[in-house]
Amino acid sequence: MKNSVSDQSFYIESEEEEHDEEKEFKGEEYDGNDSDSSGEIHQHNNPGSHNTTSWPQSYRQSMDLYSSVPSPNLNFLGTPTLPRFSSSFLSSSLSRRHTPESLSAATQPLLPTVGGEKLPPQRRSSHTLLPPIPSRRSSVIKDSKPSHVSHELPIGRQSSYAQAVLNGINVLCGVGILSTAYAAKEGGWIGLSILIIFAVVSFYTGMLLRYCLDSEPGLETYPDIGQAAFGTAGRIVISIVLYAELYACCVEYIILESDNLSSLFPNAHLTVGGFYLNSHHLFALMTTVAVLPTVWLRDMRVLSYISAGGVLASILVVFCLFWVGIVDEVGFHHKGTTLNLATFPVAIGLYGYCYSGHAVFPNIYTSMTKPNQFPAVLLTCFVLCTLMYAGVAVMGYTMFGELTMSQFTLNMPKDLVASKIAVWTTVVNPFTKYALTMSPVALSLEEFIPSSRLKSHIYAICIRTALTISTLLVGLSIPFFGLVMSLIGSSLTMLVTLILPCLCFLSILRGKITVFQGTACIIIIVVGVVSSMIGTYSALTKIIENLSS
Repeated sequence: MKNSVSDQSFYIESEEEEHDEEKEFKGEEYDGNDSDSSGEIHQHNNPGSHNTTSWPQSYRQSMDLYSSVPSPNLNFLGTPTLPRFSSSFLSSSLSRRHTPESLSAATQPLLPTVGGEKLPPQRRSSHTLLPPIPSRRSSVIKDSKPSHVSHELPIGRQSSYAQAVLNGINVLCGVGILSTAYAAKEGGWIGLSILIIFAVVSFYTGMLLRYCLDSEPGLETYPDIGQAAFGTAGRIVISIVLYAELYACCVEYIILESDNLSSLFPNAHLTVGGFYLNSHHLFALMTTVAVLPTVWLRDMRVLSYISAGGVLASILVVFCLFWVGIVDEVGFHHKGTTLNLATFPVAIGLYGYCYSGHAVFPNIYTSMTKPNQFPAVLLTCFVLCTLMYAGVAVMGYTMFGELTMSQFTLNMPKDLVASKIAVWTTVVNPFTKYALTMSPVALSLEEFIPSSRLKSHIYAICIRTALTISTLLVGLSIPFFGLVMSLIGSSLTMLVTLILPCLCFLSILRGKITVFQGTACIIIIVVGVVSSMIGTYSALTKIIENLSS
């Protein structure tokens, strides 16, 4: 396949990469069993059934942007470095199984630099606003011949078992942990069973993604799986869902900052030109102004270092809640209710949001030095995170009862040291995570910039500024952290976590699955669709009621 820049294609590549196509790459063979440490794979489908040159081309590289900078050494893990992933998450340096590429262009600033910086001569991409586009041909060749790819870095897997576990925990244990106590109040104690069910089902669908990745050479990301299953339309739909989820998380960060900062400074206000801004509006605006310069950056290594402590931040906040209840003697005096049927659907969305890490699982899997340990990694992550979620739900609900708010930090007594630590930890993290979360969305939109305009950085800056301002407007329009989270969990996370993995698995491996696998997938799809419909309707109804009141 010849690479070119045209009005009909979003795939833009350097001239040097065209010559790289002369290099051959031999795909490894998969024996049909679970993948072993060599990452062996097999083509279950016709290798010419799809190609991976459709939009978005920046998806994998935008994820690699988060993991391109290793965090400080963690010797207790028995490994020299702990690489980093994602807007709020850790992950390893995601080595490609088939298409490694340099990330030097991914860390260039949007704003012009003094003297200018040039890409290495062998990777001078014609697309100056995007990282270099990977040569993804291992699954494009129609005659089953060895594919042609360019190699600049050694192929290898760099993530150990311990690193993968930390990556997975940081992926799963995000801001959702702040709302599990609220979910327990909304659903009652019986609602905790939904948390357990979602944990089990999400673990299973995570394994299905692994089988999909192993089905064909060259599949590395969730959009790749979607294209292998449903062609270009599948890739685009899945990408839009994933980007919508990232964008919604940025809205949640704005609401989170507004709620917690206004709880610290409730009397803050500002009057400008006859417009009165209360504490919520003021801090939402200030948060947007603070994060906007970070969104313009391409070199996010500093943010990656700071936000790499997502696991520690979550543990610290949970510890502070435990400390307030036990040591500061707030106590656990509320019995709670067994079942709150009226608000139970809201709890479904909140619990579903807790397991929204499937977009990252393929990256974690492809980065492992021993891929056959992935089931153990996934099981460990889900067990530990579920215990943390359930622990916070039980502690928070028994501490604050029916007064439990959408974030338990808002219920903690303001005069206690542990409460202040918890609130400020919650406040600081989103400032480092916002830009990292928004970057994939921005990069995907920058792919639409005409090639004649690529050298003008103002287009990329305008896109990123517009996205950031839009999250402020959405956050001010629907400032309900718990309900927005429930809406995201019901409408987007159910798709990413439950429905789409099963649909892709059934499509890619049709004719090769067992009766149990087929039955399980159908049941999960039905459960996901029903939960999504009920949760989305309930969350939207509650939001409309709150807006009209």
